[in-house]
Amino acid sequence: MKPKVAFICVHNSCRSQMAEALGKLYGIDIFESYSAGTETKPQINQDSVRIIKDLYDIDMNETQKSKLLAKIPNVDIVITMGCNVECPFLPCKYREDWGLDDPTDKSDERFIETAKTIEEKIKDLAKRIKNNEINLD
Repeated sequence: MKPKVAFICVHNSCRSQMAEALGKLYGIDIFESYSAGTETKPQINQDSVRIIKDLYDIDMNETQKSKLLAKIPNVDIVITMGCNVECPFLPCKYREDWGLDDPTDKSDERFIETAKTIEEKIKDLAKRIKNNEINLD
């Protein structure tokens, strides 16, 4: 059974959504990807939707929506995106913070940089899970 990974932040509209999409792309054989927040937005950040579509050909408007923490299953791993205020809490067996700045209202270059950083971190996370480097007991 694959571990469940939740990418969480406050609004679940940008970084955590990109992480869910890239987790489904690069971690699909290793873990299940979810994202959620303590609040939701009416729609995912459209700049992140556009950048993920351009870079990875994934349409997050079609595959995902902003969700509250209570709307995802129990998870094994929680990845916080880098909350500058209070990171949401979700019970789990393993937790880490990726410390990513929110690119909202910034340039496309910042969104691309954030997406590429998330891609690298997703691939690293998948490798660590596959190699049993993360203790989930």
